[in-house]
Amino acid sequence: MAMTTMTDAAERVKLVDELNKYECRIAQPDDPPLFTKTPNSTMQPCHWKAADLSRLLDQIGQVIKLERGGTRRTIRLSNPGLDYGTTPTFWASIQYINPGEIADAHRHTATALRFIMQGKGADTTVDGEQYEINEGDLVLTPSWTWHDHEHKGAEPMIWLDVLDISLVRSLHATFFEGSDKPRQDVSNIPNRSFREFGSGLMRPMDAQQHSGPSRVLAYTRAMSEEAIQMAAGLDPDPYDDTLLEYQNPLTGGPALPSIGTALQRLRPGFKGRAHRHTGSVVYYVVRGEGTTIMGDQKYDWGKGDFMSLPPWVAHEHANRSNSDDAVMFQVNDIPALKAFGLYRTDEG
Repeated sequence: MAMTTMTDAAERVKLVDELNKYECRIAQPDDPPLFTKTPNSTMQPCHWKAADLSRLLDQIGQVIKLERGGTRRTIRLSNPGLDYGTTPTFWASIQYINPGEIADAHRHTATALRFIMQGKGADTTVDGEQYEINEGDLVLTPSWTWHDHEHKGAEPMIWLDVLDISLVRSLHATFFEGSDKPRQDVSNIPNRSFREFGSGLMRPMDAQQHSGPSRVLAYTRAMSEEAIQMAAGLDPDPYDDTLLEYQNPLTGGPALPSIGTALQRLRPGFKGRAHRHTGSVVYYVVRGEGTTIMGDQKYDWGKGDFMSLPPWVAHEHANRSNSDDAVMFQVNDIPALKAFGLYRTDEG
C-alpha cells in the first residue's frame, strides 16, 4: 500500500517479532509500495539483432543435442529486468532443428505456439492432427495437448517458440508429461480441424462454441498474407497501421486464451503516433526495415530482428522505407489481461 507516512511506525516495528511467530505480518514503514499509481514493471525494452542470433543459432546447432525427454535445442530471449522469461507472462525462444531430427512427444499445461522463421519440410503433430510447417506458418499447441515435430527437409529449420510458462509458474499450475514414443499416432483425418474451420468464414452448423483455444491448429502464411494485403486497402490505424489478430473462428476472439498473436504491416513511409497499453509484447520482423521508439530508447530494426515491449511503455513504429512495406509478427499477453479486466490503453 502506498503511504507517505506512518504515525505509528515505531509500534509497527515492535510487533514484527511477535507476528512472525505466527507467520503473520503488518505493513512496515520500509515496505515497498503495494500499489503504484501506474504499472511499474521491471521488464526492460530489448532488441535482439538477426546477425547475432544467426551466429548463436549456428553454434548451438553444431554442439547442442536434441535428446529425448522434452529438452529442445533453443535459445531463450531473456529479459535482463526479469528473474525469468522474456515478459512477465511468457517466454520466447528460438528453436533450431536439423534435417532428420525428431523433437519427441510431450505435453504440458503451458500454452505454446510456433511461428516458422526459416526453412521448410518439417511436420508437427498436435493431439493426432498432423500439419506440414513452412516459413511464415503459425502452429498452435493449446494447453495439455500432445505435440511432436519431425524435420524431413534438407536444410536446418528455425522457428519461434512461445510459451506462457511465466504465467503458469506464477499460478503454481505447472504440469508436464513425456511419452514413451518419439512420435504420437496420427488420426485417420490428420487435418480435421482445418477442414472444418480453416476457411475462417464458414463452419459446421453443429459446431459448439467454447471459450478455450481455437479449433484451428495451423494458420498458413498464404492465408495471413492474403488477409493483411486485403486490409492494407483500408485507412491506416494511426498507431499501428494494419494490425490483424489470428482469431478463433468459433468465437471471433483470440486464437489462444492467454497469448495474443498478430501480423502487423507498416506501409511505406508510415510513421505511427505514440501510445501505450498494459500488455507486454515481443515483435519479430518478418521483412522490411523500420524504427521503433520505446520510452526514451530508439531501435532501428530489420528482417530477422526481435524486440520486446514492457507494459505501459509509450511506443511508436515507423517504416524507414518509402517504397517497401514492413511486416512484423507480434506475440502479446493482451488476451490474459482482458480476461482479468486489466487491459488499458492510453495515448503516449
